[in-house]
Formats: sequence, structure tokens, C-alpha cells
Amino acid sequence: MSKFKKSSGGRKMAALSTASLPDIVFMLLFFFMSVTSMKETEYKVKIKLPQATEVKKLEQKSLVSYIYVGAPLQAFQAKYGTEPRIQLNDKISELFDIADYVESERSSRDENDAQRLTYSLKVDSDAKMGIVTDIKQELRKVQALKINYSTLKVERKDLY
Repeated sequence: MSKFKKSSGGRKMAALSTASLPDIVFMLLFFFMSVTSMKETEYKVKIKLPQATEVKKLEQKSLVSYIYVGAPLQAFQAKYGTEPRIQLNDKISELFDIADYVESERSSRDENDAQRLTYSLKVDSDAKMGIVTDIKQELRKVQALKINYSTLKVERKDLY
């Protein structure tokens, strides 16, 4: 009835060439490296961290939320002035925005991680301590009691 017959074992499928596989893998690697952004937030305030000799590294950086304090960059000085400002995520905010920021950070994590969340203050070395005290008071009001100060580590002899 049919003119074509399937042979049961006469022909085998040709082997697939994997010679170009490393080229494809590296091409994908370079693509993802070029389109991926490593920076979490874009700084809108100038931050020159103070120096310290006794520092301790944070163990779990995934449980850290950053609050940036410093004078606005040149591009934002027309709108915000030259006095130190607070930056939460990617926007310059006011003191009363800290409670909402803490609540949004807590709600974005699961319940166990929200209790272990640390708030790291990255404060410009030229900023006055008054704004830092105000931020700490706002954090206390919302029971955000784990606070960290970000600094640069220097040797003791470099300070003098």
C-alpha cells in the first residue's frame, strides 16, 4: 500500500555539534552584564562618609534599608537648596516621610525579616548632627530601633 517503508535501524540521527555552544554562552553572559544595573539607588545628595577606626561589617545586607543624608547634588540645588536633605530610596523626602518609608520597607519583607531589619544612615561628614537626631527620633516613633551608621574604615595613624 505505501511506497515508503521505515527502516528500523539502518539510519541514525546525526550528532548535534556543540562547537558553538561556548560562543552562545559568552554572548548571553556579556548581554546580561551590560544591561544589568548593580546600583540600587541613584544618589541625589552628596555623601562623603566620615572616617572611623573601629568598624564592624553588617552580616546580612539584604536586611538593611538605607537613609541618605547630605546636601543635594548640583542638579537638584535649584529645587531643594543647599542645606542637607534626606533621601529615601530614589527621592528626596522630609522627616515626616520616614514613618511611611519604614512601613513600606517592613511590608515588602516577610514577617521574620521585617523584625530584623536594620536602618543604615549614610550621612555626609559635613551634615549637622541635628538632622541625624531628628531622623533617630522619627525612627524611634515607629519602633525602628536597629540603627547603623555607615563609615569608611581607616587606620588609626591616618586620623592624626
